[in-house]
Amino acid sequence: MVETLRVNNLKKTYGGLEAVRGISFGVEEGSIFGLIGPNGAGKTTTFNIIAGAEKPTEGTVILNGEDITGLSTDNLYKIGLVRTFQLSHEYAKMTTLENLMVAASDQPGEKIFMNWFSPKSVADREKEVLGRALESLDFLGLTQVKNELAGNLSGGQKKLLELGRTMMTDAKLVLLDEPGAGVNPTLMLKIIEMIRKLNQERGYTFCIIEHDMDLIADLCEQVVVLAEGKILTEGTMDQVRVNEKVIDAYFGGDLA
Repeated sequence: MVETLRVNNLKKTYGGLEAVRGISFGVEEGSIFGLIGPNGAGKTTTFNIIAGAEKPTEGTVILNGEDITGLSTDNLYKIGLVRTFQLSHEYAKMTTLENLMVAASDQPGEKIFMNWFSPKSVADREKEVLGRALESLDFLGLTQVKNELAGNLSGGQKKLLELGRTMMTDAKLVLLDEPGAGVNPTLMLKIIEMIRKLNQERGYTFCIIEHDMDLIADLCEQVVVLAEGKILTEGTMDQVRVNEKVIDAYFGGDLA
């Protein structure tokens, strides 16, 4: 088993509050992994630490065998760890196409002197980025809104756009924060389809936080359940569904 991500004994305290209390788990390369639990379980804090938005009090985060604990979000982005958010972070006054193009890394045109001294390399890279953006829009079924301001898109389209922005990078691991939140059922199915296609056809490894158990059951091979900052149980979704501790304490007695 090759692991893309390994979290070892992760802890996070805020004053006297222990938000994360010794969490350890691994995410296999090429898998879709689910991190679930009730509000206040520590899911978002764990995600924030993995994504570089917060530093752990203790513990390590390993990406493809390298210790990335405490690295900044921009450095993690450059090495292929990409995160989406529960509330979409699109550039509302830019078009859908422009939102994808700005997400691409290594654009020499961002440096003023490169436009003066190496205009051909700038133009070549812009052409490459445009092609990749158009391909991503086609893949996601968003070509028809490529010139629409991103702020005018529906909630589901914005979630698809965030997936598209991950496609503009060489992502090794994608952290999805509630990809189904605020999405109508039709676009929810589209988002599930796109996550699965990115996983199966492009080899993306995903780690998902989600309250929608049907989405988790549909996508995730392995699930970790958090409660009060600790791991309550882990296994397949079928195993989690029948775990008495999970059912009784966190899901109102019914996961079916």
